[in-house]
Amino acid sequence: MPTGKVKWYDAEKGFGFLSQEDGPDVYVRSEALPDGVTTLKSGTRVEFGIAQGRRGDQALQVKVLDAPASVSRNISAGKRKKPDEMVPIIEDLIRTLDDIGETYRHGRHPDRAFARPLAKALREIADELEL
Repeated sequence: MPTGKVKWYDAEKGFGFLSQEDGPDVYVRSEALPDGVTTLKSGTRVEFGIAQGRRGDQALQVKVLDAPASVSRNISAGKRKKPDEMVPIIEDLIRTLDDIGETYRHGRHPDRAFARPLAKALREIADELEL
């Protein structure tokens, strides 16, 4: 069975893409996820079957091999960032959120290519703060 990593997955829409170690990206739908799994984090290592779909390769029977390390695991292992390391992170976050506020004031949503990494950073910062 091919292996690879989750490139991205949108749980709301129920699909995403997997990056194969030896081949092109593969489309994955929620129906291919293991029982009880509703989402996949980017970077998670997976194993999967492949079938030819209408628009190319499609993953079947996805098996999660291992998930990427998360900030919350690092915190519980005693690797919490020092306060002086958090200062520039929080200051950058404030500036970035101000920019997004301006985008909303102009009646637009932020660009997805910008919003996704920001959402990931917000989750990591929230994990860092939550102790």
